Amino acid sequence: MAAQRRNLMQSHQSWTDDLPLCQMCGVGTAPNCVYSPDGKGNQSHPNEDGHLRFRGEDGCFLYGVFNGYDGSRVASFASQCLTAELLLGQLTSSHTDSDIRRILTQAFDVVEKSYFETIDDALAEKAHLSNYVLPHNENVSFHQLSPQSQKVQERLKELEQEVSGGATAVVALILNNKLYIANVGTNRALLCKSSSDGQNQVLQIGRPHSTDNEDELQRLVALGVDSARVRQAGQIAGQSSTRRLGDYRVKFNYNEIDLLSAAKTRPVIAEPEIHGSQSLDGVTGFLLLMSEGLINALESAHGPEQANQEIVAMVAAELAQQTSLEAVAQSVVERVKRLHHDVYVSGRQRATYCSRHEDMTLLIRTLNMPLADGALTPTQGGRIYPVSVPYSNSQSTSKTSVTLSLVMPSQSTLTNGTNTASTLEEGTPTPGQSPTATLQSTNTQTQSSSSSSGDGSLFRQRGSQAAQPDETGRVPPYVDFSQFYRLWGSDHSDGQSTQGGLGPQ
Repeated sequence: MAAQRRNLMQSHQSWTDDLPLCQMCGVGTAPNCVYSPDGKGNQSHPNEDGHLRFRGEDGCFLYGVFNGYDGSRVASFASQCLTAELLLGQLTSSHTDSDIRRILTQAFDVVEKSYFETIDDALAEKAHLSNYVLPHNENVSFHQLSPQSQKVQERLKELEQEVSGGATAVVALILNNKLYIANVGTNRALLCKSSSDGQNQVLQIGRPHSTDNEDELQRLVALGVDSARVRQAGQIAGQSSTRRLGDYRVKFNYNEIDLLSAAKTRPVIAEPEIHGSQSLDGVTGFLLLMSEGLINALESAHGPEQANQEIVAMVAAELAQQTSLEAVAQSVVERVKRLHHDVYVSGRQRATYCSRHEDMTLLIRTLNMPLADGALTPTQGGRIYPVSVPYSNSQSTSKTSVTLSLVMPSQSTLTNGTNTASTLEEGTPTPGQSPTATLQSTNTQTQSSSSSSGDGSLFRQRGSQAAQPDETGRVPPYVDFSQFYRLWGSDHSDGQSTQGGLGPQ
């Protein structure tokens, strides 16, 4: 079996060529980019992300996004092997929730062990050749080595590139119309559910396994690792993840890594955290799987506070305009890429966080949600700013308020044939640019946010709730722009105080 896996890896064949792709899913990608001082971007390495989206038998669907690093080998292998471990007869509708959790956990274990089997020979050769390497001497350059020593050094470098690298993964399984999420590392899963009154509840499923995750730090403490040092370092062997697939250096040589040297057993693991089952009966909305690169790019540009709401609002806006899920996903990725670049060239406060971004992948799986009837121009990139608007459900006597998020055009956006700069006066929505609406209920019991399709149906009629003019003929203000003013001021203050700036005086 190990020889078969090695042959498959070398020939780039797939175990899953005959499995049908899911047609209710779209994927968008963008390669990594490093900006030069003039704002031009260059790709620093080949795209290392991977994904899967297959439809199995017995109403089974499998999706995944893999964030590779130091090469794409682990992400590519995991996407193929995990599919083979789950969709070639292993899962059936008769399985219970506990059965499915066990099968998912076992599949990740098999994937990692299988990957290490494929590099066994290379690791053995690397260990053998290392015996012939002389102790490092800073005064001796590579060209001063003997021809035989040079060949050994070159071969060792090739072997290191062959066996190094790893990947994080977020995988979604739908079986018996129930959703299960298996996560290893720092990717993200969001579930957006539309309610009957037009609001969309957004749920982040699980937390990233990173160096600032308290549960993960406690797990490391139990193994003898100093969590304070890990938190301060922010990374383990160059990555922020505390769980990952592959990466033989931290799996087999962790005692040689200063941060992990006190560990009693392997501290960085590939065991997934399983979330589910969540019934999808009667659910209308969509599921998002995102690579760490996409999340970091958006959070670098706008901060982490509204990242989930912003990405959901972008997807909702594109779903209302596009006729292809592939186009929806790609348009959202391009928008994130564009606004990340715009923040960098703006030179404003967050520009220092946006000098580069990693590979970005977004997978969208719709849940009983139709696409637009006709193809329209994709929405332009821009910052999403929330304003609070009173709302009364016609089917209920209770009042609440929702947050309407206005998409402000990004810098140098072409509008009606003219180039509009990103200024206070010109940075407002213009004709032909419908604002993306994100609605967030203020009287719900659980953390949630929501996004409309952008048609504004909730606000067309205010009925008896409409504000009446006072004795001067003016209508009292009923929209709270305080969050809008705060975010706008932060984005356009160049680090200076916003007092006395935008907002009511």
